Amino acid sequence: MTAAVPTTTRATITALHRFPVKSMQGERVDALALLPGGALGDRAYAVVDAEDGTVASAKYPRKWGALLGCHAAFLAEPEPDAAPPPVAVTFPDGRTLRSDEPGLDAALSDLLGRAVLLSADPAAGAEFEEQWPQIDGLAPQAFIDDTTVEHSEEGEPVSRIGAAALTPGDSFLDLGVLHLITGSTLAALAEAAPGSVFDARRYRPNLLLDTAQGPGFVEDGWIGETLAAGDARITVTMPTMRCVMTTLAQEGLAEDRDTLRTIAKLNRRSIPGMGTWACAGAYADVVTAGTVRVGDVLGPV
Repeated sequence: MTAAVPTTTRATITALHRFPVKSMQGERVDALALLPGGALGDRAYAVVDAEDGTVASAKYPRKWGALLGCHAAFLAEPEPDAAPPPVAVTFPDGRTLRSDEPGLDAALSDLLGRAVLLSADPAAGAEFEEQWPQIDGLAPQAFIDDTTVEHSEEGEPVSRIGAAALTPGDSFLDLGVLHLITGSTLAALAEAAPGSVFDARRYRPNLLLDTAQGPGFVEDGWIGETLAAGDARITVTMPTMRCVMTTLAQEGLAEDRDTLRTIAKLNRRSIPGMGTWACAGAYADVVTAGTVRVGDVLGPV
C-alpha cells in the first residue's frame, strides 16, 4: 500500500463526461452543471430487469456486459428539477433507437437475452450485481463473503449490493455523486504495467484532471478537502474503489485484468468503516452548485 500523498495546489480540467445511461458509453462535454445530486444528467437512466427490478450493471459482465458496447446521448440538454430528456442509444451493430419512440426496450431485451426496460425512476431498495475477480487485495474478503449470492461461470463470487448506498436520495449512482481522476494516476499505472492500457475510458470519470505531472494517486491526498471548480465547490470524500468493469473490453480497448491487478498492487486504501480496497481516483460531494468547464482550474477555496 502506498503512503498518502499531499494535496496538490492546482489541477486543470482536461475533459468532462456524463453518462446518460448507467453502464453505457456516455458523452464528452465542454461544460457540466454540478448539483448536490451530482453532475446534471449523469446516470439519469438505467436498464432495469423487468422481472425483479435489478439495476443492470456491467459489473456483472456475463449478464450485463453488453451494455458497455452501447452509446447513449441526450436528445436535448438536461434541466435541473426536470425529468431527463429522451436519449438516443446506439447499439454495437450501429442501429440508433430513441427512448421516446417504440422499440428501444425490445432491442435492449434482445441484446441482453432477458426482458428489460429503460428507466428514469430509481426504486427505493433497488440492487445491482457485482462480480469479484480473483485478484489479491481487491476488496475486503468479509464484504465479499457477506454479500455473495451466486458464482459466475468462472467460479468467482457475485454480490447483490444496494444501489445508491452513499448518495443522497434514490439514484442510479453507486457510491459517490461525482467522480474524478488525474492523468498522473493513469501515468503511474502505465509506468508500473507497460503492457496494459490505462485509458481514462476504463474509469468513467466525470472530471479528468491534469496535475502537471504530479505524483500518481495524488487524489488520495485531497480527501476531506473542499475545492473550487468553476463556480462550484466540491468536497473530496473518499478514494474510488475499482471493480471488474475497468477490465472489460470496449471500443478500442481489450479486456485486461492486469489493469485492475496493478491498482491492487500499487494503491490499497483503508476507507473508514468499509475496510481496505484497491483504489484509483476519488469521489466527491457537491457542496455549492455551479458549472465547470474544460480548462477550469480545480484548487483550494
